[in-house]
Amino acid sequence: MEAIEEEELLNLSLAIVTDSNGGDMKRKRKRSREDHVFNPLMNSYEGCSEGKIYRLLQTREQMIKLDHKKKSAVEDSGKRLHLIHLLLVIATAVDENNVGSALENLTELYQSVSLIGDSVQRVVAYFADGLAARILTKKSPFYDMIMKEPTSEEEFLAFTDLYRVSPFYQFAHFTANQAILEAYEKEEENNSSALHVIDFDVSYGFQWPSLMQSLSEKASSGSRVSLRITGFGKSVEELQETESRLVSFAKGVRNLVFEFQGLLRGSKLSNLRKKKDETVAVNLVFHLNTLKDSLKISDTLKSIHSLNPSIVVLVEQEGSRSSRSFLSRFMESFTLFCSHV
Repeated sequence: MEAIEEEELLNLSLAIVTDSNGGDMKRKRKRSREDHVFNPLMNSYEGCSEGKIYRLLQTREQMIKLDHKKKSAVEDSGKRLHLIHLLLVIATAVDENNVGSALENLTELYQSVSLIGDSVQRVVAYFADGLAARILTKKSPFYDMIMKEPTSEEEFLAFTDLYRVSPFYQFAHFTANQAILEAYEKEEENNSSALHVIDFDVSYGFQWPSLMQSLSEKASSGSRVSLRITGFGKSVEELQETESRLVSFAKGVRNLVFEFQGLLRGSKLSNLRKKKDETVAVNLVFHLNTLKDSLKISDTLKSIHSLNPSIVVLVEQEGSRSSRSFLSRFMESFTLFCSHV
């Protein structure tokens, strides 16, 4: 890593370093066309025809081509409202299994939106893609034309951009880290200057550089702080990259001894390496919402209780877990996105 300026330590870019192979983060996607079954939905839904599907795909392809010519922004507020209204009409049709109507209105909508247009055009375009993918389903040969699965580095870069521009994650991480730091300070006389953070969704590790800096500021050359992070992740590859990123950052932080243990999601907590007298903090930032049902949430909380942590940090976005219609969930998600544009 290049030399790190003191005032830049909280910058996200400090948490992003290339991997041990010189920055080559290319991923191979396992895709098999044989896995797709040609099963157009006109066999499942009344009013849906192959011709409508092809017209939809052709119109979307034309939208993408126009994107390269930088389609002009929708300046008229009335036109913006029309785009939103049309999107909601489509969502209602999908909710009612009226696929024919949904396809016709999607085709019309794609003529006015853009993936690189103004904020309204972009939001509506991506939600339109989501509705189209829901209609076609993963078994359709057309599904991948709409919902191309991103590579690992594309996901990483997209999340990095979101993290930089949105205060949502940064504020949540800052608040959680402050609570963890205060718990550590309360036990400082008895914890041997050791903090163990158990992160149930470590992801790319963007939360932890600021905590490393805060711990470094508290320590002295004669009393170094030990920080151990046990992070649960979705793949061995992602965990290795997160470890490399955090270890590289920690090397530039004074008076800090850092250790990382990566575990796959679903691993037993008995696999945790524990040390005597360390302050244990459990991090549940944006994790419980990823669990599918209340039983998994209950099991997770029971396992955390068995660890007897000093603090459990929980951050979640607002949202109902009750069973609701597709339309109500769509409206909630769309409203959330609109509030950020």
